[in-house]
Amino acid sequence: MEGVNVKQVGRLFENISSFLRQCIFSVLSVGPVPSHIAFIMDGNRRYSKKENLPDGDGHRAGFSALMNMLKYSYELGVKYVTVYAFSIENFKRRPEEVESLMKLMQEKIDELIKEESIVNRLGIRIYFQGNLKLLSDPVRSAAERAMVKTAGNSKAVLSVCVAYTSTDEIVHAVQESCEEKWDEIRKPDADNAVGNLIRVEENGKYKNEHRIGVTDIDRHMYMAVVPDPDIIIRTSGENRLSNFLLWQSAHCLIYSPTALWPEIGLRHLIWVVLDFQRNYLYLKEKKKQA
Repeated sequence: MEGVNVKQVGRLFENISSFLRQCIFSVLSVGPVPSHIAFIMDGNRRYSKKENLPDGDGHRAGFSALMNMLKYSYELGVKYVTVYAFSIENFKRRPEEVESLMKLMQEKIDELIKEESIVNRLGIRIYFQGNLKLLSDPVRSAAERAMVKTAGNSKAVLSVCVAYTSTDEIVHAVQESCEEKWDEIRKPDADNAVGNLIRVEENGKYKNEHRIGVTDIDRHMYMAVVPDPDIIIRTSGENRLSNFLLWQSAHCLIYSPTALWPEIGLRHLIWVVLDFQRNYLYLKEKKKQA
């Protein structure tokens, strides 16, 4: 009987919390709401040490924080959320720590695609972005399953950057662009048996028809499936981007709360959205000038 009462109180508390969030979000949504928020989830290990938790429990607490931020973001109307889950640089950590994180990642990916998960309840499509070949086979297979199983979801998008750095993404995009242009060059041209790399114009000048431009690189970026972020939030008070979305972050706000990632909450999201609304016209003008 006592257990039933505890469950009833828990449900009542959740209903009240949900109602209050709806009230707050209805006020916030009067102003502009960011389309895309990206998170650098910093501070899981420090949280473990701070709370004297066993190894790995800080990352588990961080996963719970991610689920909450997903729920808050999508309730507010943010369509795109991106998280920096695992950098290529993280592979340089102790082998046993990397192995533990890979097992935890596989476990949490499998949780994400369960029928009752928040991902399926909210209609969220998942993308895993990065050099996925660097992942262990079980983790890569889990990521591929998640992308296939959520491909039909269309209400929102969660991009998980794993085995990722921005420099690797840019190099990948340039290589893909070069290969694409080279394939075009090798195709025979009806008017020029040598190919169509250079055309002689009437004024005698040469024109390169296959120059690689910014739009070509943009199209081949891992993150080409989503718009550039409006806001990047990095927890634990750090101001560095740590090789995350360098190409895409030219005109976004950066917010650095002192809270560690497992400590992030609704108040942080409300504050950053208010700051975004305060700077919206300035940011809009800067994007126009770009």
